[in-house]
Amino acid sequence: MFDSILSSADISLMTCLIGTIVALIFGAIGGAIGGIIIGGKDLGNDLAALMGSMFGPIGAAPGIFIALFILYL
Repeated sequence: MFDSILSSADISLMTCLIGTIVALIFGAIGGAIGGIIIGGKDLGNDLAALMGSMFGPIGAAPGIFIALFILYL
């Protein structure tokens, strides 16, 4: 199902939603890993991962929307 949606040349609403959700999930995972690496000693790994997973997608969201806009053009 997803293969036919993502392999088509046009960008539909479904493609945008799938791309946005996948990118936000990867942003959260990356933020959690970065939070553990940077603040794991001082804050504890659990709190650092929680904070990183909340702030990771915030940084990723503008890049996602800019990339989708450029692909739309």
